[in-house]
Amino acid sequence: MAMLPPPDYTRLVTIIAHVDHGKTTLADNLIESNGIISERLAGTLRYLDSDPEEQRRGITMRASAIGLRHSYVPPRTSRNNIGNGNGRKGKNDDGVNGGGSASRDMVVHLIDSPGHVDFSAEVTSSLLLCDSAILVVDAVEGMCARTHSLVREAYLHRLAPILVINKVDRLCLELGLDTTEAYVRVRELVETVNAACASMLNSAATMTTTTEDGDDDDDDDDYRDAEADAWNFDPFKGNVVFASALHGWGFSVPALARSLFRSGTVPLKPPMMRRHLFGDAKYDPETGRVLKWKQSRSGGGGGSVPMFAEYALGPLWEIYEGVSHAAASAGLKGEPFADVGTDGITRDKRTEHAKIVATTPGMERVVSALQAGSTSPSVISPRPGNDGPLPTSARELQKILSRIGAGSESSVVSAVLRRYRPLSDAILDAVCETGPSPADAASRHRKRALALRMPRSLGGTDEAARTMEEFGKIREAARRCDPGDDVPTVAHVCKFTSTSRAAVTDPDLSQLPSSTNMLMGLARVLSGTLRSEDVDYYAFGPRYDGDGNTPKQRIRCYLLMGSSFIRVDSVPAGHICAIYNLEALQLKTVTICDRRECMPLRGFDFGLQPLVKVNVEPVSASDAETLERGLLKLSLADSSVQVTATAKGERILACLGEIHLEQSILDLKRVYCDNIELRISDPITPFCETTDWFENEDNFDSFLEDKSPPLRQSTIPPYCDEEGLAYANRGRCRTILSGRGAAISIRAVPLPRSVYACLHSKKVVDGSHDDLVTVGKALSGSNDEKSRTASMVLELLLDSLKNIDDSGNALLESSALSKGFAIKAVESATGEVYVPQKEGSKKGETPTAFEGHGEYQTTQQFLRGGLGCISSPSENSTSAADADATALKKWRQDMRGSTLAGFQLAMRAGPLCEEPVRGVAVILEAVEIAVTASNRAIGHYVARDVTGGMVVAALRSGIRCALLTRPARLVEGHLRLTLHSSLAGLGSLHAVLSKRRGKVVTDAMVDGTDLIQVTATIPQAESFGLAPELMKKSSGEVTAPELVFSHWEVLDEDPFWIPTTEEEREDFGQNLQTGDSSTGLDNNALKLIRMVRNRKGLLVDSSKIVVAAEKQRTLSRKK
Repeated sequence: MAMLPPPDYTRLVTIIAHVDHGKTTLADNLIESNGIISERLAGTLRYLDSDPEEQRRGITMRASAIGLRHSYVPPRTSRNNIGNGNGRKGKNDDGVNGGGSASRDMVVHLIDSPGHVDFSAEVTSSLLLCDSAILVVDAVEGMCARTHSLVREAYLHRLAPILVINKVDRLCLELGLDTTEAYVRVRELVETVNAACASMLNSAATMTTTTEDGDDDDDDDDYRDAEADAWNFDPFKGNVVFASALHGWGFSVPALARSLFRSGTVPLKPPMMRRHLFGDAKYDPETGRVLKWKQSRSGGGGGSVPMFAEYALGPLWEIYEGVSHAAASAGLKGEPFADVGTDGITRDKRTEHAKIVATTPGMERVVSALQAGSTSPSVISPRPGNDGPLPTSARELQKILSRIGAGSESSVVSAVLRRYRPLSDAILDAVCETGPSPADAASRHRKRALALRMPRSLGGTDEAARTMEEFGKIREAARRCDPGDDVPTVAHVCKFTSTSRAAVTDPDLSQLPSSTNMLMGLARVLSGTLRSEDVDYYAFGPRYDGDGNTPKQRIRCYLLMGSSFIRVDSVPAGHICAIYNLEALQLKTVTICDRRECMPLRGFDFGLQPLVKVNVEPVSASDAETLERGLLKLSLADSSVQVTATAKGERILACLGEIHLEQSILDLKRVYCDNIELRISDPITPFCETTDWFENEDNFDSFLEDKSPPLRQSTIPPYCDEEGLAYANRGRCRTILSGRGAAISIRAVPLPRSVYACLHSKKVVDGSHDDLVTVGKALSGSNDEKSRTASMVLELLLDSLKNIDDSGNALLESSALSKGFAIKAVESATGEVYVPQKEGSKKGETPTAFEGHGEYQTTQQFLRGGLGCISSPSENSTSAADADATALKKWRQDMRGSTLAGFQLAMRAGPLCEEPVRGVAVILEAVEIAVTASNRAIGHYVARDVTGGMVVAALRSGIRCALLTRPARLVEGHLRLTLHSSLAGLGSLHAVLSKRRGKVVTDAMVDGTDLIQVTATIPQAESFGLAPELMKKSSGEVTAPELVFSHWEVLDEDPFWIPTTEEEREDFGQNLQTGDSSTGLDNNALKLIRMVRNRKGLLVDSSKIVVAAEKQRTLSRKK
């Protein structure tokens, strides 16, 4: 068979799990089965964690791929369901391998993905490349928050799942459970996983996902049933593997049933045995019958043992106890497997020369346990080339121990169990049996995920028809995963990774220095055969829509072997490879094809937003160009990294978390920028600005007549320097355009999230009634309670709604303004509207002496009518009506269209610290426009020229002033953190969270342990450095938290509050007026505002050292 077989003999699989659940250790055992690493290092080497930082931290940060060979003997019958890659059905069902079944040489492409949430983009890329997913779950910790999200993501990609319950040895060695208790624990874990999957399937059933071309992914009832069956983990079906990756053993129930039948331990046919092997059943050897097993109230079986505990876990427990006894007899540590290093040798100097041999007391129990229940291929499917039989005597066992140099507890256990129940065979057999082939996945199970995007309409020309015909051929070839030479070649690069020239085996690149950095694309070949250097391939970016030029590029293909890349001439469809020479395209994902009519792959976008941002700049200005190139390469190699340049020249590097940021900066310095010196800013935390209600704002009339003094922020610098603030009061502002040719009256009020949801969905949502009534009272001048019901208020808001954005803001237009009643013309010889005089005006002059004052008073009357007022307060003369018509025409033609841009500009940067505004409604209430009478006799008036830019600038300034005269609030982003803590570390955990203003949402005990799973929320500004502090304060009793964005929340703290009453001064202290014009109290909101203004280079209120220099007094008295 060729080195790369056809798709039917290929499997693509990725390993997904919560962090530290054993993914990379499991991958080590699979790699060891191919002889790439030694048996002694398997489980401790972490071969696929090739980066030094990954080895130092002990976590996987980059998805790594490797190709493995496996000799697979299919059962005589195959289930014809979603997980079956063969699709063949035998004549009988004896469940025993061998006999008439021929061995198949399979190639399994394995991808080890990260478990930490900071590297979620790597997991998404791995899921897109593969057709099967190995879901690893810790037998002790169970399903964690990250496990739930991975299950949902794997389902969205339509992958065939295989459940691996790892670290089963911990139930014996750490928790001290007997076999019956361990069985109950494992059974409950399988039920928990199935419950989570069932909930996921039920949620998905309520939503129908339709593809762009109208084909429904779930239009086949049989397929939906098969999909539900695939996501139901049942050991009977073989999609559950029980394992210990550290010690290299694992087994499935079908394989164990065949072993027990062949050895004569249980004389039941395998199909019947595996139905009862993992269940509440026990076997009576005297009668040869399977009886029901009942669990006692104490948790045991009342003296009886279920079949799984007796035949699956019993020999394993016996081997562990035998080796522990032998270790004690040899003088090793008494505690099982304590202080074991990576080489398997204990670190106690007193026992460094002691070792376990086959004749050590206790090892006879090991030899006895090996004689039944083995799932080794030499037992369940004996054929030429298999390993020899298991040792039946101490002499045979000693040969094995001597050959691999095993003498410590851990090494002896691994050597014995790796042969007794080999993990690699159990996993790879399950992948080959359950996972679909690439051809089956593309044509059946993953039609949408692996389908090409449909081109946009090209018209009815002959050229368009030919293009669509060629595209149909390309799409059909990709659906069939056809590896033929005469079919179109299509491949999709889902991510890029960086490597050095030293890791690449390519004679043609020998002239490059070994330290040269190379950017490799990780690709899946969808159809045809990808060739190196022979063909010019068209490259299609993710936004290509069928129009425009497409670049052509020649490529070089490489096989992926962990951190090594091996040059090959061609790669057929159904395989994964690395592609070089695509760096110049500057695309994070790309689809390549040898035909011009192709389209890019649809792919998936989960909308992961970076949480941590920093400003990066070189210490030396001469390195700026090197930094630019390095940032570009970094953003290409890591799809979750975002690099943006601001108008101030800042280079903002955004990552998903602190660990992701640290690794990205390290890669930037070491790999992409030739170790230049960089200056990294403190983390940039995003905030939003909003406002709150006044105390009496629910009474429209009394609030309108309220003459309370302005709020403090509008009287202190630098906020009092806002242009136009003199014309704003209590959330209202009459903003005057440049040149005084027009004036717009606006009002800003809070927009609760529930009301925003009502406006977005155009219906009253649950829990929004009170907020709707509150908004109605604040905006409506009517005293009729019937008009203030939730439905009536929503109807009024929808009628007035002009625009709504994604940040919870809305632009409204009052009914009087939309009908034209609140648009007044100001007949003025100077072409200016009325502007109220400031202090210091000439005495004796009354306001009525100024032009436009009457119109100003008229528009003010409209404000008293509220949002829904539409009646004109008085009849106008004929000349006034003509002038108003001119003003109305000017408003609708030249001014109204620019109000949206002004609103959007104001919402982009608020007045407190230039951060985006959130949860605010802006109401346009009235407009005054200056006109000049060119011919009064015929009623001809000319309005002053007003440009759109003048309207945008005025509206932006007016909204900012209106917000400054309202109660100011800051909005923080909150993160959700999940972690595990022991009872001893719970006090330290709560102390740290309380200090950082965190809130615990849930805390629940993990069954069978002293661990508590804690879910909490914490402000993003307080999250930096959380993991090291938790580790230090709790002395390692708390695991590192996983942080993901949760929600935005208003910080209910007035940043400008000061003590005013005598009691408040006694409690909080006297406000110091010299040196700090603000409060000086422990005000979190004010601290955050100052921090942001300092970072942006804005004037800060506390930066004025002297408030009034001429009023200083000396402390010493002159004599």
